[in-house]
Amino acid sequence: MVGVTGAGKSTLAHALSGRLGLPYHEMDALYFSGPGWAVNDELTEDVSRLTDGSRWIVDSVGYPEVRDLLWGRADTVVWLDYPRRVIMPRVLRRSVRRTVTREVIFGGNRETWAGWLSREHPVWWAWSQHGIRRHEIGRRIRDPRFAHLHTLRFGHPDDTAAWLTSL
Repeated sequence: MVGVTGAGKSTLAHALSGRLGLPYHEMDALYFSGPGWAVNDELTEDVSRLTDGSRWIVDSVGYPEVRDLLWGRADTVVWLDYPRRVIMPRVLRRSVRRTVTREVIFGGNRETWAGWLSREHPVWWAWSQHGIRRHEIGRRIRDPRFAHLHTLRFGHPDDTAAWLTSL
């Protein structure tokens, strides 16, 4: 499951996992291992073990350490290729909710009001990385190393919802 921050990758991956009975692995939960946004030193080993089977869902293009591993082992890529006008309200609502409710996310971390000032905050990241991430995904899909992948590309959430309903 690939797309820019806020596209709905995790939500769709969770729904697809339930619908198809496939194990679902949330990449950010694998990457961030503890408080202070600590990074999992065993990410490559963990992802290798989780994707060793023939049936799994991961909700990310993958962090650089595991990107080629994921793409090499996958058989299908579902690309939520939504425009900024769809992405930004979603990521804004999610980040405001997480900040206000102090929701615990990956590795026991939380989004904070101070975090909104960081270029790595999900809202700023979604805005600044939208074009870059779309380009990266498109380049990977055309890469001969990943020619084996079946790609489903959805440009609007209604198209994605119709596809999910059809399964």
